[in-house]
Amino acid sequence: MVSRAELSSLETAIRELCDRVTNAADELIGTTEENVALDLYEVERSLRTAQRRISRAAGGLPTEQ
Repeated sequence: MVSRAELSSLETAIRELCDRVTNAADELIGTTEENVALDLYEVERSLRTAQRRISRAAGGLPTEQ
């Protein structure tokens, strides 16, 4: 059965991935590849949504004893 700890771990992994995607996008702003940055910012938004939903799902699980 999935636990809060497991979901917390997934949330952390998504947060770290989101940070990496954001950094990559930031590096492309102002270059000829700026369109790629815009796509990456869209990915960032999706990852942040996933992170919030996992957090909310974890809140629905019973606390571990």
